[in-house]
Amino acid sequence: MKNFSKVSKKIGQLLIVILISFFSGLLGSLTILHLNQKQNSGAQNNTTITQTTVKNENATTQAVDKVKDAVVSIITYSANSQNSLFGSGDSDTDTNTEQVSSEGSGVIYKKDGKFAYLVTNTHVINGASKVDVRLADGTKVPGEIVGSDTFSDIAVVKISSEKVTTVAEFGDSSKLTVGETAIAIGSPLGSEYANTVTQGIVSSLDRNVSLKSEDGQAISTKAIQTDTAINPGNSGGPLINIQGQVIGITSSKIASNGGTSVEGLGFAIPSNDAIHIIEQLEKNGKVTRPALGIQMVNLSNLNASDLQKLNIPGNVTSGVVVRSVQTNMPANGHLQKYDIITKVDDNAISSTTDLQSALYSHSIGDSMTVTYYRNGKEETTTIKLDKSTSDLDY
Repeated sequence: MKNFSKVSKKIGQLLIVILISFFSGLLGSLTILHLNQKQNSGAQNNTTITQTTVKNENATTQAVDKVKDAVVSIITYSANSQNSLFGSGDSDTDTNTEQVSSEGSGVIYKKDGKFAYLVTNTHVINGASKVDVRLADGTKVPGEIVGSDTFSDIAVVKISSEKVTTVAEFGDSSKLTVGETAIAIGSPLGSEYANTVTQGIVSSLDRNVSLKSEDGQAISTKAIQTDTAINPGNSGGPLINIQGQVIGITSSKIASNGGTSVEGLGFAIPSNDAIHIIEQLEKNGKVTRPALGIQMVNLSNLNASDLQKLNIPGNVTSGVVVRSVQTNMPANGHLQKYDIITKVDDNAISSTTDLQSALYSHSIGDSMTVTYYRNGKEETTTIKLDKSTSDLDY
């Protein structure tokens, strides 16, 4: 009996140990489960999206940032007879008002005292009764046309300098390289899309671009060709290089040729040519050009029969043929009908555009050396440019 009591006591103690171990394990499991749930809940509540601010800057962004605040939108108005919003007197009546005629772009190149000056295309402001200029920050100010030149398609507009913060720097367009970066900034389709930036390359140099203005006058330039996207409204805006310098004034594009749609054929007036015109427009309000006093035609446009009559060497395939010479003009006594001009100042002349460009690069009073063929023989003469285009009879 005594042994049974001892055994029972030991079994009871063992059961107590087992129960304590069981409940301890259960309590530990519950505690761990609770902690895990709490941690998971905390992790869910504290979940965030990592966001890092990085300024993406490269050579293009730096170039654009340098000049963008000097780029403007040009808004032109034409007279229009319609009902005025406020009318005249006590009732609405027909009155002459102004409506938006066209929109283009421009670039501020100079700030001088109370005024700032910008360059754009003549075809942008041509025929405008009033001009407004929208600055890069959206401010709209009135503009005054200082002068324009149809042949080069360059015009200068003056505005108040009060809101002008940036003036563009011009580069040397004679140093351009085919394939280098070209960036256009402007207002394609108008000021709604102001400050639009497009990028491409310089595709070619010295392209002859001959157009007709709306009033029928000739527009003729030696242009920079670029595949940078240029659209209506970009006209007059800057084409810049990777240093943020203005290398050209965008002027035109070819969108189709003989019914074939084309892309990437944009043109800009070289900055060096633009500066030469700008200086004259600022000073005189117009460009006074020297004149030779000849009518001419491209040699390449003549038929085989006419070419044979000119009696020129077989290796002469391009140049300008003199059709007539005006008396009392510089060419009189130097050039004759049917002379074929092939060089000016030792630079090859292939077309009438080449000759005009060479002539207009001179000032009145300069002398110009002309190489030509007469009766199959090459000759050279020096012509004093002492007359202007205003002296021409035609």
